[in-house]
Amino acid sequence: MLQENAIWMGVGAEPDNKHVSLLLNQANRHGLIAGASGTGKTVTLKVMAEGFARAGVPVFMADVKGDITGMCEPGTDSEDMQERIARFGIEGWSYAGCPVRLWDMLDEQGIPVRITVSDMGPTMLARLLELTEVQEGVLDIVFRIADDKQLLLIDLKDLRSMLNYAAEHAKEYESTYGKVSSQSVGAILRSLISIEDQGGDVFFGEPALDLADWFACAPNGEGYVNILNAARLIQSPKIYAMFLLWMLSELFDTLPEAGDLDKPKFVFFFDEAHLLFNDMPSELLDKIVQVVKLIRSKGVGVYFITQSPSDIPDEVLAQLSNRIQHGLRAYTPAEQKAVRAAASSFRASPAFKSEDAILELGTGEALVSFLNAEGQPEIVERAKILPPQCLMAAASDEALREACAGQGDLMAKYGTALDRESAFEQLEEAARDEAEADRLAAEREALEKEKAAFEAKKAIEAERAAAKAAREAEREAERAERTREKQQEQMIKGIGKLANQILGTFGREATRQITRNLFGGRRR
Repeated sequence: MLQENAIWMGVGAEPDNKHVSLLLNQANRHGLIAGASGTGKTVTLKVMAEGFARAGVPVFMADVKGDITGMCEPGTDSEDMQERIARFGIEGWSYAGCPVRLWDMLDEQGIPVRITVSDMGPTMLARLLELTEVQEGVLDIVFRIADDKQLLLIDLKDLRSMLNYAAEHAKEYESTYGKVSSQSVGAILRSLISIEDQGGDVFFGEPALDLADWFACAPNGEGYVNILNAARLIQSPKIYAMFLLWMLSELFDTLPEAGDLDKPKFVFFFDEAHLLFNDMPSELLDKIVQVVKLIRSKGVGVYFITQSPSDIPDEVLAQLSNRIQHGLRAYTPAEQKAVRAAASSFRASPAFKSEDAILELGTGEALVSFLNAEGQPEIVERAKILPPQCLMAAASDEALREACAGQGDLMAKYGTALDRESAFEQLEEAARDEAEADRLAAEREALEKEKAAFEAKKAIEAERAAAKAAREAEREAERAERTREKQQEQMIKGIGKLANQILGTFGREATRQITRNLFGGRRR
């Protein structure tokens, strides 16, 4: 319940009946609401959240059990409530709901919440997919290749296409980015199937959530209570935890430094906080600690809700200055150790022993220690928590319909999923272009081969024709030679015959001459 510049959370034990209040100017020092199931954490959460909302501070919380939606509806009067109001000495009490916006990551009830694969990034995505160190390294390479090629990773089909592309071009990229093994890519692809089955195909996409829409106030000046429907989402704890972690890191990255403010800009309640830290890698835990430490200066208060403070790592727990500890049960040595640890975190009270009080607290009671105006932890108080002005239970169907009816502008912005050109389409187009280029290259190669074959055939035919012509010329030369030789032979024969005739005549003449001259007379 808002009182001036503080949220009145409860009343201390008699005889002092001290008002236990959370100062708004100390509320961004973060906090913890812890306690076993059924001890009153949800009521405490509602009282604190509606106090922030009344102060004009927008709030985010996840509705894990389905009863947070009651914040949109005024509480109902009863004899028990009248007794409690009188016991607390509350003046001017009235039942009132808060301005609420309902969001949903699984597209079931409320404004759809989507983020892109690129928004989540490889580190948180590797955690979501439960990858090994080697597989995470491959995922880093895939994101780096996508960034360098200016390929948008919006939804899971984009990531799947990018993984297949990196595997197909592994040799090409190995010298620049490192080895991309097909085994690691296969393991990541198998993990994506599990995330799709849990609703990741709906969660990853566009239009992506703009956190500025969670910083709005209602027309009456009260901050909107942004409620994420997580009743089914909590069955997918990795998606739930990584989304809330993404939101926290996104707030840290986008908000400017604000310094010390009179009240926070925004308050973030992280219910079932143990889901975030289960098996948390040390590198990611270091980043969470850094964000929790520094986001305070940006005007954001972070409140973790869990069963035991031991669910939260000491490095984070040390940053949570405003604490409400409901009852714990200690039946085992581990549970007893958790009780001692929770008690030791409070500034001791002379009136009671914190360790004993934690075990004795009833429903609606808590040990409370907030920061005072000087930023110092106050002495722990054993207090009874006030009831909320809103409905304690889940909202009625009519109230939910009325709350959703006032979200038309945001439904227009986020209601319809978009599927613009991104890595999937770009890689498909590139593959088609590559296939077309390969086809044209193959055609060119075939044409070149056909042309070469034709030229070779022409050359062979020309060579054959030349050889044939040469043979014909040779035969013709041979025929001419034979003819010439024959003519010469005939000529020689003719000359020989003529010569013989001439020689015969000459011989006879010569003989006659010789005969006559020899004997001195003419031969007859």
